[in-house]
Order: sequence, then C-alpha cells, then structure tokens
Amino acid sequence: MALQLASVDVSRASPQPLTSQIQEAIKREITQGVLHPGTRLPSSRSLADDLRVSRSVVVEAYGQLIAEGYLEALQGSGTRVAHHLAPAPVVSTLLNEGLVPTVRWDLRPAGTVSAHFPHREWAAAYQRAVRSAGHNELDYPPLSGVVALREELARYLGRVRGVRTAARDIMVVQGFAQGLGLLCGALVQTGVGSIAVEVPGHPRQRRFIEKTGLTPVPIPVDSEGIEVGALTHSGVRAVLVTPFHQYPTGVTLSPRRRQALADWARRTGGLVIEDDYDGDFWLERQPPPLAFQRLAPAQVAYAGTVSKSLVPALRLGWLAVPPSLLTALERVRAERDLGSDVLTQLSFAELLRSGAFDRHLRRMRVRYRERRLALAEAVGRHLPGSSTVGSAAGLHAFVRLPPGTDEARFVAAALRRSVLVRGAAEFGTRDRRWCPGLVVGYTSLTPTGLHDAMTELGRCLHPDGVSARQRHRGVLGPVAW
Repeated sequence: MALQLASVDVSRASPQPLTSQIQEAIKREITQGVLHPGTRLPSSRSLADDLRVSRSVVVEAYGQLIAEGYLEALQGSGTRVAHHLAPAPVVSTLLNEGLVPTVRWDLRPAGTVSAHFPHREWAAAYQRAVRSAGHNELDYPPLSGVVALREELARYLGRVRGVRTAARDIMVVQGFAQGLGLLCGALVQTGVGSIAVEVPGHPRQRRFIEKTGLTPVPIPVDSEGIEVGALTHSGVRAVLVTPFHQYPTGVTLSPRRRQALADWARRTGGLVIEDDYDGDFWLERQPPPLAFQRLAPAQVAYAGTVSKSLVPALRLGWLAVPPSLLTALERVRAERDLGSDVLTQLSFAELLRSGAFDRHLRRMRVRYRERRLALAEAVGRHLPGSSTVGSAAGLHAFVRLPPGTDEARFVAAALRRSVLVRGAAEFGTRDRRWCPGLVVGYTSLTPTGLHDAMTELGRCLHPDGVSARQRHRGVLGPVAW
C-alpha cells in the first residue's frame, strides 16, 4: 500500500535545501497536531516519487527527524510519528522546538539555568527597587529603558567586557529576540536588504531574520571564526556575529580576524551586530577576550542579555549602539511596544550596583568550569577519536566525532539510550571542517551526570560492546583545553 502525505510539499524556487523543506514541513505538522503519534508515513521511495525529488533527499530528512526524536523507525513497521513525544514548554520564537521527547540526559545547548537562579539576592533587589521607586518611575518607561539601569549597564559593560559606550547610547530590550528584531527593522528602513550570518549558526535565527524582511547571507566559519574575506566578497552591509564564543562551534574570533572585521566595518560603513550571548562565562585560565565592539564602536551594535547569566524568564537584554542608530531604534520600537518592565529594570540595576551580580557570576564560573572539565575528560575516555573544539566558555561545547561517523544514526541511537543531543548538521555544518559532530549543553548536568551521558554515547559509538579503553588503550587521554 502506497501511503500519501498530502500536507508536505517542496519548492525548487526556495533558497532553502529540499531536505530542510521536508524536515520543517513534517515538524510543523507534528507540532500543530496534524500528524498524530503513531501515524505511519510513506516510505522514502513513495514520498520521493510524490515530491519528485531524489530518494536520498527524503532518506536524509527522515534520518534527521528520527535523530531529533520526531519520528521512529521500527523493523517491519516503517517510519512513524514517535509515540513518546511530550509538549515542550512555550519558549521564545528563536528557541521554539515544538515537541521534545522525555529523556534522562538532556544535552541540548539551550539547557535551563533556572536551578542556579539567585532567588534570595533577586528578591532583596526587587524589594529595594519597589520601595525606592518614585511616582515618575512607575509611569510608562522611556523607550530605551530607565536611566538608572542604563547607567549601571554602561559601568558594568565597560568594566567587565571593555565595551565603549555611554548610558545615552544603550537601549534596554526584552531579550535578544526583540533586540535583533528592532535592529533588523532599522536596517530595512534604511534600505538594507540583506545581512550576513555565520554558518554554521543558529538555524531558527536565520528564519527569524527572514521574517523581518531581510535576506540572510551565509558566511562560513573556520577555526579562527567568521571568514572576513568571504564577507567582503558578499557585498552585504551588515553582519551578525558571535565573536566571543561562536554558536555552535565554540570558536573565539582570532585577533587577526577581529582586526579584519573591524577594518571591513570602517571601510564599508557596514554594521556589525555583536551577539555576546554568553560573554559572562569565560572558563579558560588566561584572561577573556574583550568585546569586539571596542575595536569599532561607531560601527558595532553590541547585544547582551541575562538569559544565560540569570534566567530567560526575566526577558531582559540590552543594545549598546552607535549614537546615530539609537534614534532609528526608538522610532521602530515606538511602533511595536511601550518599553520594558520598569521594576525588573530597577531590580537588575540594584543587583549590578550592589555587586550581587558579580558574586553570582563568580559562583557560576566555578561550577561551570568543573563541569566543562568533566565533559572534556568524559569525551576523551568514552568517545575515542572525538574531541572538544573551540574555547572553554559559555554553556555549550562542540564535540567533533570520528571521521566517517553516521551522525544521524548516532544521534538516533543516543535517543534510544535516553540521551537527547543535537547533531552538528542541524546547525548547517555540511563541510568537512565541522561535520560530523555534536553540540553539547553541559551546564544543566552534574559532573557525574555528564560522565553517565558520555558513557551511553560511547556505547552508541561502539555498539558491539567493546570498551573505548580496550580499543584505544593509551592513545587518547582527557582532551586538553
């Protein structure tokens, strides 16, 4: 019997690969409840015939959906919508993953940090903010944020990240998603039609940018960060980068590339959007790199949030921008909302002013450094031929798997062992420099939990039961970083 899948279609006029179109269409139908758990899908040959595409395109799409836990393939039963899907909590546009399986070890890079939220310090700061707030501060806030927080942010960003800014050039936003939307809106109004993005990079971020009216132009990333030569040849006038800890490879933009990017921005008059999403967590022993913004403050919009340092639920972030850009941002924002929550802003200002935020981050760095070390040691012990790539920073690590590893099968096997981990292919890694690999969020598990998860992944890498140490005794020790 040849089954049909009427709600899935592809467009050869779209710049999106056919495989990705099929994956997204099936994900959407599952998430929206059109395709129910247990629903049997057409064979790869049948769907390929219906869509008039190569069978390998469908096989790859099915394989990735199986790896992500949306589908399951059972011997003799074909491919079906997974039975074990459970609704995920509602999250922001940039992070929405629809339905996710329930597992014992969740290694997704966007893992929650809520367990480490400083409840007592935040409650004390909030109480002080409520008691001290005047009548004027309880009215509608300035579009760019309350002055008290903007002043504290200017001091903090200069002291800790080396950002060259003033309170008058900072806008408080409701997280990076809103900040990016405002920046894209301002670019569109000035006639900019495209923006360069890093590849590999955040797949949902690219789709978010498209919805703002801009065309994302992919620029490759290598071991030094974004390839500025390719950026120059692209002809774009704006670029979104993660120079501190590239997402997802973990590479830190090299000094040579930082200078080249600054030169590009000054020469072209282009805008660099610096997403410093996890800049509070440098875990190496040597001093951290400062913000890229300090090299070309007149050409850089610096963006940060508390989503990784505190919790995403606060919906609190900031943009430090060139003075000429702030007016344009306020004009765009005036059409969309009336500013950010005042009491949250005043509370965070108090947390910065009192030093409680610095103390909280110091505790988190100690904890995360221990876990990063545990991850590197466990990778070296249980995944022979693999290595952690990039800087020890942030909340995730890129683990390069041995050459020839079938990444989709590996991720699917991991899920069957109750380990949820993202494969590199999901982030656009199609070249030999980064693929195959895993993007591992390590901060939500204890060192023991990380060891157990890597043990299970090692069994996926060598399902015949031969241990990593038996195969590679004395060849690989803990990965140095």
